[in-house]
Amino acid sequence: MNLQLDGQHVLITGGSKGIGLSCAKAFLDEGARVTLVSRSAEALDAAAKTLGAQTRVETIAADLSKDSERVRTMAEAGPIDILVNNAGAIPGGGLLDLTMERWREAWDLKVFGYIHMTQMALAKMKEQRKGVIVNIIGTAGRFPRYDYICGGAGNASLVAFTSAVGGKASEWGVRVFGINPALTKTDRVMTLSRARAKTALGDENRWEEMLSGLPFDRLIEPDEVARTAACLASPACGYVSGTVLDIDGGGGFR
Repeated sequence: MNLQLDGQHVLITGGSKGIGLSCAKAFLDEGARVTLVSRSAEALDAAAKTLGAQTRVETIAADLSKDSERVRTMAEAGPIDILVNNAGAIPGGGLLDLTMERWREAWDLKVFGYIHMTQMALAKMKEQRKGVIVNIIGTAGRFPRYDYICGGAGNASLVAFTSAVGGKASEWGVRVFGINPALTKTDRVMTLSRARAKTALGDENRWEEMLSGLPFDRLIEPDEVARTAACLASPACGYVSGTVLDIDGGGGFR
């Protein structure tokens, strides 16, 4: 299938590793050009080298937990056709385990970061009468757990936000949708699994026990999420807006 993404400019936050880096590869494979955003210039350089296609890869080092850095990022990126919001690392733990400072720090990057980046991109896309915004969120927003309460509450907010904005944006020729991956094979899975093991079992070294009983007996591959994002963001799926798709192997119904 030709996804008709040739020459499209895709801005990907959290693009130096994990799902973000896989998204970059998926869009590049379809002929798009990408701009990767991450805090670390060093990590971005390494990511760009792994992607090859240097003429179609640009990078911006920025701390997207800060308003001013988000504004700078959008200015440096220039006109974009597709925004993939993916930056964020909300910590595990229960309500009594996290300070309010830690809550704000986490939400400044993922929750308010997504909202602000969407706001700026949508304003420009509305003028152009075209554009796509993809929010990579997470199934904790559908199925919140006490031991990931900060992430569950943040993700639930973004699910509601994405659906509300996506419902309106279609009037302006813009599509906004979300993807909720369940546990995906990234470095972050180990971090969250360690936190859950500490809460549930009192021993973070028993983190592998938190990953048993998965659908298809495995974690999701980042490329599976990325290819879904590329396909849904393409004209081939041009009627998708307001939807937040759960990628969980049916785990939510088990």
